[in-house]
Amino acid sequence: METPGIVDLPEKVLVGLRINTTLAEDSAPALWGQFMPRRKHIANSIGQELYSVEVYPEGYFLETPQPSAVFEKWAAVEVAAHQEVTGFDTLMVPAGKYAVFVHKGPSHEFYKTAQYIFGVWLPTSGFVLDHRPHFEVMGPKYLGHLHPDSEEEIWVPVREALSL
Repeated sequence: METPGIVDLPEKVLVGLRINTTLAEDSAPALWGQFMPRRKHIANSIGQELYSVEVYPEGYFLETPQPSAVFEKWAAVEVAAHQEVTGFDTLMVPAGKYAVFVHKGPSHEFYKTAQYIFGVWLPTSGFVLDHRPHFEVMGPKYLGHLHPDSEEEIWVPVREALSL
């Protein structure tokens, strides 16, 4: 796995659908099944990228997350400015520093990328997780969740670790 890029992300406005889910449930396919046919109703979208966003409660990562721990999952697109779109929700992603990784392969192998990010890279990086949304960007190299050559960007919110 390659070293991530560290990016200072400006605030983003996303519009989409959200659900509460758990790692054990994996309700993402149903969420995307609802979102994709309706996304054409979102005006002022920026680009063709799709955003899969996770909003974790405070303290979610203090211990190893349990499969039954609830978090918010979004299927969304970026828009130019805050807007109310009937039948959709708006998520403001605050500005901040992100570590950006690339996951290559089918989604059922994402656990390998996550193990590297949280088990290898983060503990030795000089960064700690920041409490902001985590998200994946599915752009032109995303070929579908089962495709072996599919690529998606993994954006992990970080801040510099405090020296003691």
